[in-house]
This record gives sequence, structure tokens and C-alpha cells, in this order.
Amino acid sequence: MRIPPLYRRPAWQRFFAGMAVGGAISWCIFLYIYGVWQERNTKLIRKQQEAIVDLNNEKKIWQEEYKELNKRNIEQLTVQKINIKITNSEKYKLDSLSVLEKENAVKDDLSEMLAKDLETVYQSRDLLKKIIENKPIKIHEKRYKLKIKEMIIYTTVSIELELQFE
Repeated sequence: MRIPPLYRRPAWQRFFAGMAVGGAISWCIFLYIYGVWQERNTKLIRKQQEAIVDLNNEKKIWQEEYKELNKRNIEQLTVQKINIKITNSEKYKLDSLSVLEKENAVKDDLSEMLAKDLETVYQSRDLLKKIIENKPIKIHEKRYKLKIKEMIIYTTVSIELELQFE
């Protein structure tokens, strides 16, 4: 078998030369289009990566704020402080030191209510009244009992007391 002598015919020579030149041109066009497409996708990926980083940072900030708000809400829903005030100590002509000592004694009796949730404290308000009103106190060799005039239960439990002779 032998190869046909097509190299002698110029039409076939032009055809093969056209195929070679067309292949080279199409290869250049392919590389150009592929390069532009890759560049566009690279820019898109870079932009998306920056957006992801920004969103992750924003998410962390929101999570920290959310945790802090939860912590504050938990603190707000528990008893943080107890205030006791005896209002009519002037009526019995008592000195402020002994009144302050008795206020602190009542506060110590109620110290178990600190860090309890408001619902529990509210449900046990009758018990609080009994604890305060059934305990006689002694000031200058005289016995008194306390009567609750006003009780406010919130994050700060405020109780106003009146002294009465036993």
C-alpha cells in the first residue's frame, strides 16, 4: 500500500493548510474564551469568600450579643437584692442603730431568696410574710413584732415594715 500522491494537487494542499491554520485560530479563541471565563469565575469566588468572612464575623457578633442578652435576662428574672425598711421607728423613739440592726437581721432571714427566680419568690410570698410577722424582736428590753406594710417583688424585693408592741 502506498500513500496517494495528494501533495501534488494544490487544492488538497490548501485544504490541509486551512485545517492547520483554522485549528491554530480556533485553539487561540478557545484559550481566550476559557481565560475570560476563568477570570470571571475567580472574581466571583473571591467576592463570595469575602462575603462569607463578613457574614461569619457578623454572625459571631450577633451570637455574642445574644448570649449577653440571655445572661442579662436571666439576671433580670432573679432576685438580685433585698431592701428592708422599718418606717415607724420614730413613733417608739428608737435609735437608728438598733433599727438598722433589726433591718439587717430580717434581711439575713430572707437571704435565701437571693438568686431565686421571681416566680418562686412570688409563690412563696405568704411564707415570707409568716417568717417576718411571726418572729418577735427585742429592742431595749421591749418586745416588738413586725407587720408588713408593703411588699414589692421584682429583681429587688422591697419590704416596708411597721413596728408594733407584742
